[in-house]
Amino acid sequence: MQLKELASHLAVSRISGDGSINITGIQIDSRKVKPGDLFVCVSEKIGIKDRHLFAEQAVNNGASALVVEYDVKVDVPKLFVKNTWDALSILSCHFYDYPSNSMKVIGITGTNGKTTSSYLLEKVLSHNGFVTGLMGNIHVKIGTEYIINHENNTQDAHNLQRNFRKMVEQGTDYCIIEVSSHGLDMGRVKGTEFRTGIFTNLTQDHLDYHGSMENYKAAKGLLFSRLGNGYYPSQDEQRFAVLNADDPASADFAKQTAAQVVSYGIHSEADVRADRIQINSKGTSFRCTTFRGTLDFQTNLIGEFNVYNTLSAIAAALLEGITLEAIKQSIEAIDAVDGRMEVVDEGQDFLVLVDYAHTPDGLENALSTIKQFAEGQIHCVFGCGGDRDRTKRPVMGAVTARYSNRLYVTSDNPRMEDPQRIVEDIESGIVDSGFSKDSYELIVDRRAAIKKAIAAASPKDVVLIAGKGHETYQDIKGIKHDFDDRSVAKEALRGRYRD
Repeated sequence: MQLKELASHLAVSRISGDGSINITGIQIDSRKVKPGDLFVCVSEKIGIKDRHLFAEQAVNNGASALVVEYDVKVDVPKLFVKNTWDALSILSCHFYDYPSNSMKVIGITGTNGKTTSSYLLEKVLSHNGFVTGLMGNIHVKIGTEYIINHENNTQDAHNLQRNFRKMVEQGTDYCIIEVSSHGLDMGRVKGTEFRTGIFTNLTQDHLDYHGSMENYKAAKGLLFSRLGNGYYPSQDEQRFAVLNADDPASADFAKQTAAQVVSYGIHSEADVRADRIQINSKGTSFRCTTFRGTLDFQTNLIGEFNVYNTLSAIAAALLEGITLEAIKQSIEAIDAVDGRMEVVDEGQDFLVLVDYAHTPDGLENALSTIKQFAEGQIHCVFGCGGDRDRTKRPVMGAVTARYSNRLYVTSDNPRMEDPQRIVEDIESGIVDSGFSKDSYELIVDRRAAIKKAIAAASPKDVVLIAGKGHETYQDIKGIKHDFDDRSVAKEALRGRYRD
């Protein structure tokens, strides 16, 4: 595709140099540039350097042309634009021929529950004969191929549209995508046609980026305001907003969207509602009352928060014409979601759970659920990520102190930050809660912390290893080291019974 054709889709732009040069790909990382690529010099944002600084490196790697906001001293054609981030979205959509128009895209946003909700909905759709794609925190699914997602939870526009195009080529009917607040705020999903937007919940997270809960909520609301303002004659063209009736933010999102709103919840009146909830260490049962009938569900997922995740998937699936009976069969066939209240079983006489909970609300959900069925003591191993919102660290310390008998405060992904400082930030919340000094330890080495918690567990106790879930690495000083909580827990359990 020629540069001038791409430029024709921007209302305000100017080409310097040969506009007929051929473009074979789009990149914003100079290290990934291949000959023929268009290098978009996106401007600086929190955590992202100004890519104009890497223009020369991109050209040395073969970039045919640049998209810039200001001139850089390299001898290739340049497309001058007002906003390189917006240009990236527009150009990517056109370059990959608007792939989201050729399938139904369902976006899920919220602080917690995005991964589980997307996993459940994808399974329901695929079990009922649809070809599905999935883009989320754990992996990207294109056709029958699963690719571990090493990028952002919501990919940058050029990668997103490229993967959408691959899905279309595989005959995909539905793509379910986790839509992060960062992705919305940075415009990564601009140009994507969403069939349905799903909201899980809004609790404290990412304040290092957004600055306030109000800004954080506003970013989430963009998904629903961007569902469009039209109504269509065809059922396949309709737009839906699936909102959590028990979360106050839903009222604002309902006002922002022209899409038809379908609500789900437990404690409030809702179009899809659960009651008679029973939770144990093996799973959760509930009665589900919907606008398409009422049925009892018995799932293998643990906790009330997973009832919410299940309800969101039920609501979205009903809107796609799948019967409640078929949804029930699909949901009940699902054993677990990677790293989400996942059981680690080596035949021990106590329960070990690994969960991704890395926010105050996520930890409270996990621990309050465990409190409902634990017959012995609760041991919690957790930490907080480095170079992220520091204000949630003492809050998370206080939450774990409220529900646990023993705490092992350790590293999560410290990144470039001093892990000792992170655990001390957490400790301040534990101390302020009045938790006994004898009942917690600061152990920076995560492997050692997991091993100690498992060694201390007695019959009928529960060990929760929180924060990393499905992740298979630990990010320390910019280096990703192999580390999987589930594997480490298994090693510790085997060692315990050998010792």
